[in-house]
Amino acid sequence: MKLNKGSLFALFAVLELASNADRQLSTTDIAEKYGISTHHLAKVMRNLVHSGLVQAVRGVGGGYRFAGNVNRTTLLDVIELFEKLESELDMPNHGKPAGEPIVAELRSITEEIDDLTKAILDTITLETALKSTRLRKEAAVVGK
Repeated sequence: MKLNKGSLFALFAVLELASNADRQLSTTDIAEKYGISTHHLAKVMRNLVHSGLVQAVRGVGGGYRFAGNVNRTTLLDVIELFEKLESELDMPNHGKPAGEPIVAELRSITEEIDDLTKAILDTITLETALKSTRLRKEAAVVGK
């Protein structure tokens, strides 16, 4: 599965902000941590503010703060703010009757994969992802 940059940057930002809802971070803070474009992240943050998941904090030391519910917001909720998760079949024989049964079957298969992907992403809350992140960090420390 390949996510567009907007979705990926949004996941970085939302998970980073949700990991400590009491703090606020600037786009520069987040961009530097993940090695991403501050300019592109700023556009993503505007969309996240508009959606209500993130709150903009104005003034000196301003930035962004998580405003959603980590136990209810899913990865799918964040991703769908930036893209539709639908496979695209670029069929060179589109419209030719001889190939239509196979084209229809491939469409059916990719639609089923899309549905399964969405169902899985819709079960992973931000809290679940953050809990897995904490466990991964702990395991890395123990493994050293």
